[in-house]
Amino acid sequence: MSESKGCVLVTGGAGYVGAVLVPELLEQGYTVKVLDLCLYGEEVLEPVRDHERFELVRGDLRDVDLVAASVAGCDAVIHLACISNDPSFELDPDLGRSINLDAFRPLVECARDAGVRRFVYASSSSVYGLKDEPNVHEGMGLEPLTDYSRYKAECEEILAEYESPDFTTVTLRPATVCGYSPRQRLDVVVNILTNFAVNEGKVKIFGGEQKRPNIHIADMVAAYLHVLEAPREQISGGVFNVGFENNTVSDLARIVCGVVGPDRIELEVVPTDDNRSYHISSEKIASELGFRPSHSIDEAVRDLVEAFEADRLPDSMTDSRYFNIRRMQEVELR
Repeated sequence: MSESKGCVLVTGGAGYVGAVLVPELLEQGYTVKVLDLCLYGEEVLEPVRDHERFELVRGDLRDVDLVAASVAGCDAVIHLACISNDPSFELDPDLGRSINLDAFRPLVECARDAGVRRFVYASSSSVYGLKDEPNVHEGMGLEPLTDYSRYKAECEEILAEYESPDFTTVTLRPATVCGYSPRQRLDVVVNILTNFAVNEGKVKIFGGEQKRPNIHIADMVAAYLHVLEAPREQISGGVFNVGFENNTVSDLARIVCGVVGPDRIELEVVPTDDNRSYHISSEKIASELGFRPSHSIDEAVRDLVEAFEADRLPDSMTDSRYFNIRRMQEVELR
């Protein structure tokens, strides 16, 4: 086996971001363990299945014995696993709590007790709630509006309890991730708009002036690598927003139509009562860690269009593997 830079446990490593992050960690020289239920199939990690520094543990984050065994020998944890958005969470609030909140402290304690040196937590920019300020930064108070975002905020507080010289903790608050992944999601805004534009020739936007911060999946992966390798003193106990463009929904639709072909797309705007608008500043991670995204929303759309044209996303309007809620309903996850 080639020499490793260290062992990283990625919970949720067979998910949307994980399926891009795991191959990149291996490429960068890490040994990688993935703990995941694999609800969307193990094939998303097929390209690395036989890699000498890769191990897949198919199982439940709520199984403390399995968690303890999985984290043994690891130097770092990147915790991605969760019920991952408000609609999915509302489908079964008790399930959401059991995975997103109740399983968190045991995971952190297992990691600390196993000698893990660094714990990276994927929170959410939704923990801020709705703010009137033009740039929402990490110094502002948290006003989560849903159970999903409230439990994300509570996990941040739990993680802070364990920060120590021997156990470095860092929290990232991502914007909405967009772009192509082997475990594709087509239930987030940029990806939804692109799917409809390419495959239906029609894009419907509700309202349109609401802001939706997004980040290209390649930049999100780069952010995890950045905090994994940053000096301890720069990140210890830190919380960082990770976003790029705070576009309105109308802006996003125009970007999509511009890439797919404006003459091919019927654009419909309908009124909405949902005027939630999110806008985050990512200046802190740029100024303190030197991390700046380098991929645009336009690129994310182009990557998706290329995947559609190459038939890498068959049955994209109907197959449940692209839609968290549909898949959770199918498998009757409890």
